[in-house]
Parts: sequence; C-alpha cells; structure tokens
Amino acid sequence: MADGQPTARITDPKVMRALAHPARIAIIEHLGSTGAVVTATECAGLVGLSPSATSYHLRELAKYGLVEQAPSRGDGRERVWRSTTSGLNVDGDLNEPETRASQRALVDVYLNRDFARLREWVARAHEEPKTWQEASALMSPMLLLNAEELAEVNRQVKEVLAPYRRRERIADAPADARPVAVHYAVFPVE
Repeated sequence: MADGQPTARITDPKVMRALAHPARIAIIEHLGSTGAVVTATECAGLVGLSPSATSYHLRELAKYGLVEQAPSRGDGRERVWRSTTSGLNVDGDLNEPETRASQRALVDVYLNRDFARLREWVARAHEEPKTWQEASALMSPMLLLNAEELAEVNRQVKEVLAPYRRRERIADAPADARPVAVHYAVFPVE
C-alpha cells in the first residue's frame, strides 16, 4: 500500500458484532478508503446521524482498534479521528456458533448497504452521462472452477483492482474520477 495502512483481519466475534451497524460500516469505509482525518461533526454528515451519535460510534470503533484519535489539526480543542486500517478481512472460525452468527450479522449489514447502492444506481442511471451508463456493469456469469482455480481468480481480480483503490489514488486520480463501488462475491452454489 502506498501509505502503509494494513488490512485488518477480524476474527473476534465481539469485533464483528461491534462493526455490524450501518453507521460504523460507513465510517470505516470512508476513513479507510480515503485516509481522511475527521471530527465527529464532519463524520455525522457522512452517516446521517447527530455528532453525539457519531462520536459514540467512533469511540466504539476505537475500542476495537479500528480507528484512533489523530493529531490535532489546529488549536487542539477539536477531537479528530482516523482509520488504523485501509480495509477489513473478516475471517473467523465458522465452526464456532458465536462467530458464525456474528459474521452473518456483519455480512448482512454489508449486503444491505451494497444492494441499496445498486438499487439507487439502477434508479438514477438514466440521469447519468452516457459514458457512465456504458462504463458501469452488472454481471452474473456462472463459472465452473475448482477451489484452487477460484483462489487464482480472486488473486487476479485483486491485482486488477489494486491500482485503482481510492486511498492510494486519491491524490493523483484524473479530474473526472468518481468513487465507484465494486461488489464482488464468488462462492460455490448447490
């Protein structure tokens, strides 16, 4: 990574449960993908909550080491926060019922957020410039792979996306670049 921020590996079901809230996911995504330093008031505008509610969520995220207080930007009276990670990797022991339930709750929050974004895009796509309409895609190919091949596909997809990650590219992206959500899921079906 350009700025050296690691991806956090989440294995503890308590941390998964703490993350399983739409506002916390939005905060982590914003801070992790931009490297921004924000106050609770600035963050409140991003997540649609009051500054006091956002401050509570920031403190909860800090309790689990996912955000931290950043050095002051000025007179030292405002409390600013930054991410300690550039992304999350949820990887708990799925043989443990508590972990399974916590991971499912967290994944549900992510899926609800991602599908809401997708529905919102579909509803407004006709208002977007033709170039963005044509560049966007919704694909659902059915593949035939073994586990090793699937692992290789995942490695290649990560490699293709890596140069475009928002945090690493934010300083020198083209002037017309916009944040683009990528929802990628591959799994065996019955």
